[in-house]
Amino acid sequence: MFLVFAFACSDSGEEKPLGKYDTGVLIMNEGNFGANDGEVYHYDPATETLTADIFELENSRPFAGLLEDMVLEQDRLYLVANTGKVEIVNPGDFKSIGAVSADLDQPRSLATASGKLFISDYGPYNASYATPDSYIAVVSGLDGGAVSKKIEVSNKPEDLFASGKYVFVAGSEESQIEIIDSEKEEVVKTIEVSGRPVQFFEQKGDLWVYSYDSEHIYFQSFHLDNLTKKEFRELPVAKATGRIALGEDLKIYIITSSGWPEYQDGVAVVSLYDSTLIPAWKSGSGFYGIGYDQARQEIYLTNANGFQGNGTVTVFEKGGTEVGDMEVGRGPSGFLFR
Repeated sequence: MFLVFAFACSDSGEEKPLGKYDTGVLIMNEGNFGANDGEVYHYDPATETLTADIFELENSRPFAGLLEDMVLEQDRLYLVANTGKVEIVNPGDFKSIGAVSADLDQPRSLATASGKLFISDYGPYNASYATPDSYIAVVSGLDGGAVSKKIEVSNKPEDLFASGKYVFVAGSEESQIEIIDSEKEEVVKTIEVSGRPVQFFEQKGDLWVYSYDSEHIYFQSFHLDNLTKKEFRELPVAKATGRIALGEDLKIYIITSSGWPEYQDGVAVVSLYDSTLIPAWKSGSGFYGIGYDQARQEIYLTNANGFQGNGTVTVFEKGGTEVGDMEVGRGPSGFLFR
């Protein structure tokens, strides 16, 4: 009799047995405002098995928040809720490791550097529903705890990216990239960019940020050695949103939306390195999140269904042929492919 074990490498290079959630697809369901019923589903494409509410299943308590982001770093999975907390779980079994549950307002994303957590936060709304007191919260430990410092940044910080001791901040409202020295815990440089920067990603070893406005999308890369601008791309994609997925052959899938009252949505496909532009790869209404499974070369497109009940995920081959669909939780908005 032969026994076959699956192993994963940790950040330390150590091999360890794979947990039941170390493979497959994690589906982030944002949840409905007021109900705070955000949760994570797990999907196994090999068996087509969908498991609902795995945080509650493994911890015997509901997640109880609006789920904004899932960040896998340092052998930990950080579940960022814009209702004022971060839950930290073991990615293999989803058991709770710790949390940040105080002194946060509207967290958006997270990065780790110098053994600390850096959490982007809109801060509180003022009487005009503006966010003039946005910040990056610092927690001195990877397993959560108290906020030790709040670093003032431009309004509405979104995605974060750590490179060495530097943490890049996408300042969406004021079109700025702010760079924090994680050791000094202060902003050491600010770079102006076009559009609303919302998402960092790596391509060919370079760090890029994706930005957009009503008529165009923009991609800006950076020199990581001297923290300056490198390459710039501008493409005529109108009505783009902040939802993107990195596909095969350096293609990028972007959700577009006309918004109210038409609610005409689509998926555009662009490339950083040639003139490829498919303005309407898919069209419809209610598109809310998108992801790309590099291993299977499949696109996962979500529909929030107007937040009237559960959302759906439809899976496509990269040529556009539908593979299947599934009902998931409220407001499905993102994926983590393991």
